[in-house]
Amino acid sequence: MRVRAPWPRQLFRFVACAVLIELAAQVYRHFIHVNPTTVALTFLLMVLLAAAFWGFRYSVFLAILATLAFNYYFLPPIGTFTVADPQNWVALFAFLVTAGIASQLADRARRQTADAVQRRRDVERLYSFSQRLLATDNVAELLNAVPAYIRDGFGGTAAAVYLLSSRQVYRTDPRATALVSEDLQMVSSRGEPVIDVQRGISLAPLRMGTRTTGAVGIAGPAVSRATLEALGSMIAIAIERAGAMEKLSQTEAARQGENLRSVLLDSVTHELRTPLTGIKAAVTGLLSDYNLDATQRRELLTVINEETDRLDRLVGEATEMAQLDARKVELHAASLDISDVIESAVQESKTVLGQHPVELRVPASLPRMRADFDRIAEVLKQLLENAAKYSPADSPITVTVEVRENRIITSVTDRGAGIDELEQSLVFDKFYRGRDQRYRVQGTGMGLAIAKAIVEAHNGAIGVTSQPGHGSVFWFELPAT
Repeated sequence: MRVRAPWPRQLFRFVACAVLIELAAQVYRHFIHVNPTTVALTFLLMVLLAAAFWGFRYSVFLAILATLAFNYYFLPPIGTFTVADPQNWVALFAFLVTAGIASQLADRARRQTADAVQRRRDVERLYSFSQRLLATDNVAELLNAVPAYIRDGFGGTAAAVYLLSSRQVYRTDPRATALVSEDLQMVSSRGEPVIDVQRGISLAPLRMGTRTTGAVGIAGPAVSRATLEALGSMIAIAIERAGAMEKLSQTEAARQGENLRSVLLDSVTHELRTPLTGIKAAVTGLLSDYNLDATQRRELLTVINEETDRLDRLVGEATEMAQLDARKVELHAASLDISDVIESAVQESKTVLGQHPVELRVPASLPRMRADFDRIAEVLKQLLENAAKYSPADSPITVTVEVRENRIITSVTDRGAGIDELEQSLVFDKFYRGRDQRYRVQGTGMGLAIAKAIVEAHNGAIGVTSQPGHGSVFWFELPAT
């Protein structure tokens, strides 16, 4: 939409047209003597320039002044507006018509160029706006951000989006009064854009095909109708897309939750059945009529004792995982040396480690850290148990400590089969167990998840570096004091 220049500028341009014609006429009369054809071409060029830069109305005014000046200064009798030769009437008329047509063509070319530039800018703005609309898949976040996107992208002073389904208006500034709710509701119900130049607002419906879902408004410089309609359609599509993505995410979350429950049931059922089978067999043997000697009875009681401990550990892990998820575990932090924690964890894991030799690479002088001794020892025991389970018998396990940028990094290295890149991002999830190991190695899949929860509760980080066929390095880092 073209905006007319303020009246002082218009007055200046009209005066400038008169001055330029008079100046050119005096130069040709007194300094540069040329024939009337050259004068006419000069005046015509001035008309074209006025049309190209200022517009049609100024070029027409200049053409009339040029015709009068040409007649007064260059056609006999000189100094009068009388035309003695009939041929000169034809020349004046031809000049005026030529100047008018040329100025109209120049003005049309100027307007078309300006429109093309404006359309290009609108397309660039709409493209940039569409990119920002794709930045979020959350409907509430999108609706709160869209008004600011519109204001910044289209040079408005304020913007607002009205959503028909919730009857709610989202604004760049709640105190802005230029865009009233009634106008947005009216445009939403009518389904037609409104451009009010006097009030400086532009309104358009949010349209999905033939269905109207709301309205959008911009306060400030007028926006073209095509841009408004495109803007409304893009916002409506973005809101619909974000809503669909939210529903898809909820559906996917429900599906994953169902899968997780299935995995949990399968894992827990398998882990419960194994010790219960051993206990049941041992009890059946004790209750049988067979005469058992003291050694046999002791073996069966030992089986019951070990499998009961295993059941107790399984229930304890499940309880601990639930508490960590709910953040109900209280940490008893104190200043400690990581080397003391490692020695304690290795000592308590001797039964699990079996024949695996453990090599400690712990520097003599290490900064202290503030942490819960028992919890960090539990993390190390989980990593040591994991290394023992998934690496060949008698293969070495290495525990390494290093300090980097005021962080103490502890690593447990094994010589197992390794973990492929896809599974490395999953091994710390609850109940997840490796695809190739889940039926060969006993476990619930809670150990690494518990370790991760404990480390993150200490503002630390945990991860794994692995290469299939070359073993794995599980590490965790904690801030030093």
